[in-house]
Amino acid sequence: MATDEYDSDPVPGAALTDAELEALHEVELGFEWLQRAQGCLLEFHHATGHGMDHLDDAERLLRESGHDELADAIRTQLLPHGVVDGDRWSYDVLEDFQGTLLAETAALEARVRRELVDGRRHVPERRQERRWKERADRDEPTERTAGEGE
Repeated sequence: MATDEYDSDPVPGAALTDAELEALHEVELGFEWLQRAQGCLLEFHHATGHGMDHLDDAERLLRESGHDELADAIRTQLLPHGVVDGDRWSYDVLEDFQGTLLAETAALEARVRRELVDGRRHVPERRQERRWKERADRDEPTERTAGEGE
């Protein structure tokens, strides 16, 4: 059972209009999807680093086996190369995303929650949870579902 400091509220966000509730939910979902995008950028950053580590190993192995020209190409053309515009590295992209769009969205999402529902999180989900629990308590199990757990 989900519990938090707001469980004493009879219906979370009860004073919200349907449009406000929907807008709140869309802002929360937008922020959650941007958090997922951050995860994708972290994966991109780590995968890029692993790929570059392999190229670094290849440069050494090519040089040891007498292929200096190929090793030089890796050393001078690939290893110092950024992932965006030739000079920006994956961590630059990640940090820019975190410091701009993600941070600004986090601030707006917190403001929307603060102004609409006193900072509460997941108000639409709490309403849905409460409806489903009330329905489960109110409705008798059907014949089909009553025997399923046996």
